[in-house]
Amino acid sequence: MVAHPGRDVMTVADILVVGAGTTGLTLALEAHDHGARIRIVERRPEPFRPSRALILHPRTLEVLRPLGVTDALLELADPAPAVDLHLGSRVVETRLADLALPDTAFPHLSLMRQMDVERVLTRALADRGVTVERNTELTTVSDDGHSVRAVLRSRHGIEEMHCPFVVGCDGPASTVRAWAGIGWHGRPYAEEVVLADLDLGGISERSGAEVFAGRRGLLFLFPLGEQATWRLLATRASTDAPGQNFGQPGSAVPQAELQHLLNDAALQARIERLAWSARVPLQCGLAGRFRRGRLFLAGDAAHNYSPATGQGMNAGIQDAVNLGWKLGFAANCSGQSTGRRDAEMLLDSYDRERRAAAHRRLILTHTAFWAEASTGRIPSWLRAVAAPLTAPAIPALLHRRRLVAEAIRLISQLRVNYRHSPLSVEGTPPLRGAPRPGDRLPDATVSVEGPPRRLHELLARPGVHLLLQREADPPPDTVPGPLVTVLRLTNSPGRGLVAVRPDGHVGFRCGTTDPAGLTGWLSLTGAAASPPIRP
Repeated sequence: MVAHPGRDVMTVADILVVGAGTTGLTLALEAHDHGARIRIVERRPEPFRPSRALILHPRTLEVLRPLGVTDALLELADPAPAVDLHLGSRVVETRLADLALPDTAFPHLSLMRQMDVERVLTRALADRGVTVERNTELTTVSDDGHSVRAVLRSRHGIEEMHCPFVVGCDGPASTVRAWAGIGWHGRPYAEEVVLADLDLGGISERSGAEVFAGRRGLLFLFPLGEQATWRLLATRASTDAPGQNFGQPGSAVPQAELQHLLNDAALQARIERLAWSARVPLQCGLAGRFRRGRLFLAGDAAHNYSPATGQGMNAGIQDAVNLGWKLGFAANCSGQSTGRRDAEMLLDSYDRERRAAAHRRLILTHTAFWAEASTGRIPSWLRAVAAPLTAPAIPALLHRRRLVAEAIRLISQLRVNYRHSPLSVEGTPPLRGAPRPGDRLPDATVSVEGPPRRLHELLARPGVHLLLQREADPPPDTVPGPLVTVLRLTNSPGRGLVAVRPDGHVGFRCGTTDPAGLTGWLSLTGAAASPPIRP
């Protein structure tokens, strides 16, 4: 219980979320919707900051859908952006929509500003009665093995609170990571990103993006400026000594330097108004672990990537969904020793699942950034000489929709699986033909006591979902969970069962409705005891 100095209210919290960017906001929503009481604090006094992320991936929209925010996000996004890729004197036109991904409701890359994502998530939290406490900074945090002690500083003064869990979603220079004593493995890049909002003359306004590949790096123009028409993002050799505020907007860039970047890209445009600009130092790195006791890391506090393939915001949101439901269930576990053991295994699975995924993503982004931004001889030659020569073949490659779809699956984490997680359990007898435990459950058309519907639409609510084949025995009445939904797929012959985690991954499958195996898996996930929800 927390007493706020200067206020008459008392707040009870199971989880303190530190940082109200997209990762922290998503985690607060996911944990709240799975039964936890949330407090979320943010050091920044105002919500606005320049958006560094501008793309939402299909898998990110999938995991956000059960939180009821996807429609509001898509209203603000461009789900069919046009992109003109300039390779020397050649221009390749493409669209990032209808990407031959039949197993997702979102077969596209969506252009959307990070600040708009934060606005939608903040409003969703407020609708649930959770307010972001701005201008509130975590100064110290410690775990005594039974609870976490956190000291907060705000305009009301110094405050001490105790709660079961604290999650650091507080960026690359994470206070939570420092106090948890978790090491950091990484290094700075020799390249930096330049960001700017500007109005341009000599270029027509359009809804898509312009991408220019040159010897010195890439330059992007998005019609997503927050204080002017265009957002410029460019890579170049770093002009400053490596600093500590990696990933954060730093010193301004003179207009003459920005105009030089445009000229170097052979773009016949002039800057008519510069609203703001910033250098952003970059690093790639990974925390030594994502959990220590009751302290957790997510998003940029746990991993830093280059901007290549647009991983930062998307990876953080997917971290948050993975951890949020586990913390929500763990916060409501019984005090019995078996419940505590299951909760420990449940929470340990976060580090095991997401750190392995983060390591693979680090390799992907590092390789992509080398190709698009390194000023070394080989990548510079590839961009300036080889790419223009191969430009005539690119439209034919883009028409190979399956090839493009596989690339999108890779960068958007549709291929991520947790097959080696302790939460991925194969029952006896095994169920053949269904996704393996740990795999993402693909979308499909199914029948459930009515006309055909899309499976992911039926799963778009918090909690665990039990999918029964047509002839399967019903689960026992003792199956726990106010957040357990049972669906019988009448178009799927057989006697098997698949249990789907709140983040859309298969957790348990079995060729029959094995009461003991199912009950054991549900106990492991921490689903609370009560009759299942039957829609």
